Amino acid sequence: MTGAAAGPGGPEGEHGDHEGYSGPAVLLIGDREVPVEVDLRGFFQPIDGRYHWYGRIAADPLVTELVAAGARTAGLRTPTGTATGSLGDEDPWGRYRVAGTGAPPFPTA
Repeated sequence: MTGAAAGPGGPEGEHGDHEGYSGPAVLLIGDREVPVEVDLRGFFQPIDGRYHWYGRIAADPLVTELVAAGARTAGLRTPTGTATGSLGDEDPWGRYRVAGTGAPPFPTA
């Protein structure tokens, strides 16, 4: 969903167009490759001059196990790219937040 505009009241509504990706990905933690589903978005932040990307990894028992074992940094590979991000806490639906700065794992304009 490249170029989707954030609606009013969106978390980064003041940044205009947001780029992103929703679909299959692979979470890379150590020597593990875990197939996951992701919903990712991102924007260029002119204040720090960097691209910020973020999103959610769909609930997955193996991801929960790896995070519980201490994984907090992981690679994320989509069909169009790979990037390293930080894994956040689990939300009430069993999803984990992932976020990074720099080139995202999806194409940008």
